[in-house]
Amino acid sequence: MIRALGLLTGAALWAGSALAECRLALVLALDVSASVDGADYRLQRDGLAAALDQDVIRTAILRGAPGHVALYIFEWSGRYQQDVMLDWTVLDSDAAIDRAVAAVAGHKRIYKEFPTAIGYALGYAAGRLADGPRCDRKVIDISGDGANNEGFLPESAYEHFPFAGVTVNGLVVQGREPEVLDFYLRHVPRGPGSFVEYADGFEDFENAMSRKLFREINGMVVGDMGDARGSAWPPG
Repeated sequence: MIRALGLLTGAALWAGSALAECRLALVLALDVSASVDGADYRLQRDGLAAALDQDVIRTAILRGAPGHVALYIFEWSGRYQQDVMLDWTVLDSDAAIDRAVAAVAGHKRIYKEFPTAIGYALGYAAGRLADGPRCDRKVIDISGDGANNEGFLPESAYEHFPFAGVTVNGLVVQGREPEVLDFYLRHVPRGPGSFVEYADGFEDFENAMSRKLFREINGMVVGDMGDARGSAWPPG
């Protein structure tokens, strides 16, 4: 009951006057499948927290354009293994970003030994966007270190879940599976300006996520859909 009341309270917050001011609803989906060991997980979780906490990302969120950014973060692995790290949160102040950073940094992993069901993760993300705030742009940012090995492919998710007006970008963590970048490039990007960023191992996750967040939050379109490795970072 307490959680239900909390969700209702959160829904009321973004269902009011804030709705008209939302410029971006962003869902971050982090891979915690069996290929992500404990050390990798900490690099990924802490890397995301550090990326959100960077001055350049805070500036992009708070002063990059009129309106606020709404953020939702979850971890995913198998068909039914999705765990919320941060429920819908309006990032309209440094204090709000501080709370988001703390929630990510303090999150405890609950799934470890499940396969990689990217289609299911995308379907889940689309549902959260459909239930979330109405914003000018809707973006899903899905990261992973492996190709889909359980359930349907992203194309099926795009066909059967509510993806109208939604852009999907990918973040590939390279290292264990040489084919993962090609898989993401062929199956994941969706919508105008969509792209795939990459990290050279989990040690590079913070840098890759920072580049990706900066581009997504600012609505930047750099060239055609595809590999974003040529995008400049840090911004000049």
